[in-house]
Amino acid sequence: MSEKKKPDHGYTEDSIRSLDWKEHIRTRPGMYIGKLGDGSSKDDGIYVLLKEVIDNSIDEHVMGYGKNIDVAIQDGQVDVRDYGRGIPLGKVVECVSKINTGGKYDSKAFQKSVGLNGVGTKAVNALASYFRVQAVREGRTKVAEFSQGDLKKDEREKASDEKNGTRMTFVPDESIFRNYRFNNEYVELMLWNYAYLNKGLTINFNGESFHSENGLRDLLERNLSDEVRYPIIHLRGDDIEIAFTHTMAYGEDYFSFVNGQHTTQGGTHQAAFREAIVKTIREFYKKEFDASDVRTSIVAAISVRVQEPVFESQTKTKLGSLTREPNGVQIRTWINDFVKTELDNYLHKYPETAKALEAKILQSERERKEIAGIKKLANERARKANLHNRKLRDCRVHFNSRHISRQDSTIFITEGDSASGSITKSRDVNMQAVFSLKGKPLNCYGLTKKVVYENEEFNLLVNALNVEDGMEELRYNRIVIATDADVDGMHIRLLLLTFFLQFYPELVRNGHVFILQTPLFRVRNKKETIYCYSEQERVNAIAKLGAKPEITRFKGLGEISPDEFVHFIGKNIRLEPVMLGQEETIQKLLDYYMGKNTPERQEFIISNLRLEKDVVAEELA
Repeated sequence: MSEKKKPDHGYTEDSIRSLDWKEHIRTRPGMYIGKLGDGSSKDDGIYVLLKEVIDNSIDEHVMGYGKNIDVAIQDGQVDVRDYGRGIPLGKVVECVSKINTGGKYDSKAFQKSVGLNGVGTKAVNALASYFRVQAVREGRTKVAEFSQGDLKKDEREKASDEKNGTRMTFVPDESIFRNYRFNNEYVELMLWNYAYLNKGLTINFNGESFHSENGLRDLLERNLSDEVRYPIIHLRGDDIEIAFTHTMAYGEDYFSFVNGQHTTQGGTHQAAFREAIVKTIREFYKKEFDASDVRTSIVAAISVRVQEPVFESQTKTKLGSLTREPNGVQIRTWINDFVKTELDNYLHKYPETAKALEAKILQSERERKEIAGIKKLANERARKANLHNRKLRDCRVHFNSRHISRQDSTIFITEGDSASGSITKSRDVNMQAVFSLKGKPLNCYGLTKKVVYENEEFNLLVNALNVEDGMEELRYNRIVIATDADVDGMHIRLLLLTFFLQFYPELVRNGHVFILQTPLFRVRNKKETIYCYSEQERVNAIAKLGAKPEITRFKGLGEISPDEFVHFIGKNIRLEPVMLGQEETIQKLLDYYMGKNTPERQEFIISNLRLEKDVVAEELA
């Protein structure tokens, strides 16, 4: 019996297409810049575009040309001007529009550049509705303008009295980056990292200057959110720099870089440092400390420069294992030898620091042994609970999986069955999980980590996130707190943030925690429905629809039907990132908001108090 012939769905020679460079980038942007996003996450595509342009200017500085870079962002338009050598005028158009074209293939010109594949500015060009490049060299200048990668204006060379260098201006294409907005805090963080890693460089951004004299030591001092156990240990060598200390907080926190690229997912160099510090400390103190006791509460930064680094993705967020240091030695061996020699020398030279470091390790050891039994029982209880509880509605793809879209994996933390039910029914089951809280969480401020294992809600949440042994196995890239926009919802939000900041601050520092923004009002008539996230949006919607539209005030997530909720957690999701300021430590922050009542907090509440009747009056106005 012959097998039934399957339809070929029109698969013919006409189905085979060859895309030119810009079509390929625009059709598959994720291959070049990772996820798209609207700018609410610091790894969204618009920041990758900015980075690709600035990287070229940084490479000029590294080669010894240009000590200043000017960056401006206004109304979604980006402008970057460096004072390096300038692109050779005869190759300006090719360098930004011809794939696999650039000066970085000449290893003598760019020895340790992060961008070696000639794609960066081409991706920016293809994904921009407007792109302009200007090069100035030795009294001559050349300008070209593009739209979506298509050349629109190719000006002739002409005389110029401007300083040598390159200027690139672009506007991300809104057909690709929908409702995007640059978060200045994310941009400033990026620029500070460039300043820390490039001594002598000054970056000017919207009227503010970014400059560092002490490299990674400055980076740690600016990013420390807790009191330190001992002064920062700062070690420098040829093509390698390390700084670290231990704080009063839990967890591990790392800032790692390769050739100036912030490797947010770590990689070989970060893993090598984690191994090397444990080995060196064991040998120095002649004790077989548990690795977790050595690394708990560490905050560290490591920067290396190597020729032709091997990254695991186009966005260069994780260094691969094949990378070797400048002399051809495996990078793990190189870093281990550096830490063993330099850290050992440092601890011998500064015995007070060595004593404080040992005391911290011994304290971590005591705490670990104290809660070992509780932790074992709690984890066993969590495993059994996960077999039958409905607190976690998991998704199919996780952040630590190899799925191409793992950056969008999300877990919503909700309160109450109605809200959890609405999100569960409207979510993307491939990428979005839901964890349902029962009532208000415990205020864990000032408590030890025992509470994580003794409190069922927190214990199950930690198991769902899979962060007990560090962030490397985090199962969801985005942890979204989804509570009602009322007093109880705000209180639950505050209690959850206290938990994360108290025990897992690295989740916040590394941009994984968000607040879900849901609409306050629905304004509609027979033809159109507009969801409004603020009072001003409500006013605008009424003006647009006219003729007395129906207005609904959403008081809780449970009031929003699954059919409507899909609009708020899909591609148009609005997330507010939880970010730590630089003004105070986590300890002081938690003490102010979650500690005993203080005159300062009472004064803050009184000065910001709005009576309920005034709020209602505003909504009805």
